[in-house]
Amino acid sequence: MLGPLTIGMSAFRVTDACTDLWVALADACTNEIGRKGERLVVADSKVVFTRTDGGAHRLESTVLAFDALRNASGLTHVDARSFLEAAAFDRASHQDLAREAWFAALPTRLARDIDDTELARRSQNLAGCARVARVELVALSVRAVPPVALNAAFARTDNKSTAHWEVCAPYLRDLWTRFASEGVEVVVDRHGGRMRYATLLRDTFAGADVETIGEVPERSEYLVTSSDGRALRIVFAEKSESFSFAVALASCAAKYAREVCMAGFNAYFGALQQGLMPTAGYVTDARRWLAEAELAIERSGIARDAIVRSR
Repeated sequence: MLGPLTIGMSAFRVTDACTDLWVALADACTNEIGRKGERLVVADSKVVFTRTDGGAHRLESTVLAFDALRNASGLTHVDARSFLEAAAFDRASHQDLAREAWFAALPTRLARDIDDTELARRSQNLAGCARVARVELVALSVRAVPPVALNAAFARTDNKSTAHWEVCAPYLRDLWTRFASEGVEVVVDRHGGRMRYATLLRDTFAGADVETIGEVPERSEYLVTSSDGRALRIVFAEKSESFSFAVALASCAAKYAREVCMAGFNAYFGALQQGLMPTAGYVTDARRWLAEAELAIERSGIARDAIVRSR
């Protein structure tokens, strides 16, 4: 209800398209919490993150270690802004986000729940495991769409699923441009109840051929090809973080981005009203916050409909 919609994308280069990354990276990663050791938890963000010190540490460890793996220098982003603006193709979205009043209040340091020594150790372990398994992380980025831009998309499309597609499509075009000559296998968490995506794919990949492989309630699959030899197989599936390592990692990155954004949101409005309790922005607590934050909102000069999502 409050704060941005965040989505994540991760992409790996592997020697075999059937590679199970949970198996290939098993010495560094797991999809289960509660196990002792240095392994990073890569799973649905709702499993990885809980609103506790341990949950925050677990999520941050995973996201920042993989962020370091993505960076050839082995260093993670040190501040929130660089992390949120990692997708080079996404300048328009970055500008929308930068217009938010709370943007300047984003944390100056990303690693708030894990110290540098532990992060370096975990990152080095992951990098070594990936090297042995011949797994390369070629992309890890997030999009954070603030309520103003999101509400405009809802008004323009009159459809929440279509608005979400508009947020997702630039990622698909970027994967197509950068990697489809190698052949790309894409998994996307299903957008609400939508089952048919062929028309949307044809609009997104102008001039390419789109073949429908299958469309059933749980899974929709397509093959996108072009005359110059590019190919992209794409699956939209329910609960895809349960079987796709890349989706699970993207889910964690998106959740981490939202937590970072809400830290900035709470810092900004909290400075305008002493004693204002922070909010995670989800519906029940967002209603509490809106009732208590009238003074902060008034002092900010921001219209209420620029703070609250319309859908």
